[in-house]
Amino acid sequence: MNKITIENNKLVIPDKVTIPFIEGDGIGGDITKAMRLVIDAAVNKIGKEIIWLEILAGEKAFRQTGQWLPAETLEKIKEYVVAIKGPLTTPIGKGIRSLNVTLRQDLDLYACVRPVVYFSGVESPLKHPEQLDVVIFRENTEDVYAGIEWEASTPEAKDVRDFLKTRFNISLHEETGIGIKPISRPASERLMRKAMHHAIENKRKSVTIVHKGNIMKYTEGAFRTWCYELAKREFADYIVLESELQGPAPSDKILINDRIADSMFQQLLLRPADYDVVVTTNLNGDYLSDACAAQVGGLGLAPGGNIGDFYAVFEATHGTAPKYTDLNKANPSSLILSAVMMLEYLGWQEAAKSVVTAMEKTIQSKIVTYDLARQIEGATEVGSLEFAKALINNL
Repeated sequence: MNKITIENNKLVIPDKVTIPFIEGDGIGGDITKAMRLVIDAAVNKIGKEIIWLEILAGEKAFRQTGQWLPAETLEKIKEYVVAIKGPLTTPIGKGIRSLNVTLRQDLDLYACVRPVVYFSGVESPLKHPEQLDVVIFRENTEDVYAGIEWEASTPEAKDVRDFLKTRFNISLHEETGIGIKPISRPASERLMRKAMHHAIENKRKSVTIVHKGNIMKYTEGAFRTWCYELAKREFADYIVLESELQGPAPSDKILINDRIADSMFQQLLLRPADYDVVVTTNLNGDYLSDACAAQVGGLGLAPGGNIGDFYAVFEATHGTAPKYTDLNKANPSSLILSAVMMLEYLGWQEAAKSVVTAMEKTIQSKIVTYDLARQIEGATEVGSLEFAKALINNL
């Protein structure tokens, strides 16, 4: 058996394990090839092996099956528990629902986890980018991403407008698109719980709840309240609240605080060293994770994982960049670092650490893809696969 199993609420990982992968659209083919080369080399060095199983989604799936996200793809992820994917195309506006959102919701991958850390040698707009080292836990299933919307001027939108007018005396213009923003206690609490476990296991110093509760009091404000309540109820022995402090936080406690979302953007620029683990709602998390990535060199270096109670799908956090399709040009680092997160999830810490160290060495030697080469003086520009091979040489 080469499958991950779940026993006593824990993952059991065989030394030779099958991992489904979605190649992705646009640059997905190039960066997936590069990622697999690097990860195979790293896991083989510790006596492990990954058997890669391709599953379909996006344009490739549509060409071969007539479906953007075949049911078989979801079933394979459930069967094998852990998967990894490249970027996927979703038409903007009318048409199919976001494939990324569908994967997250259908598999109940409720935590989008995005660590952001600086690699020495990368150009950054910050004077001290090395001070930023955060892990963002973004709620993945609710908020405006739940997809509860009605197009302006449709009969459905009229029905909603009429209900709001009749029931609550709220008047909306007849050409108003309408969306509903659900935020629930169970979803908020389980995200906070996962973030707290991460903070404890990784000896993180603080957990910051980010919200817009000063304006949206019964959604974002409730999120803040429920996160605090969960922390106090289930992790009382591990935490101290910022509101209760008279001086510095005790070194043996995790500081729990909260920040208004717009203020947090400023704080992460001006005082990045003050923040560690960030817990936030779906839309805020989308903005914040990309903004943090920009501070350390861009999305090309930003990994991500969508994680539920057991199922997990790791992914490149950038888009498909179709103009670079099959040109062996794109930076594969985001997908490689997402695979590092996957190795950590599997418990293969030694292999994960070796890839990170090799990436640091490769970037410091100024062997980089075009996106970083144009920022680093004296850099040697290489293609996606050549970057992967340089990284392997540094393992």
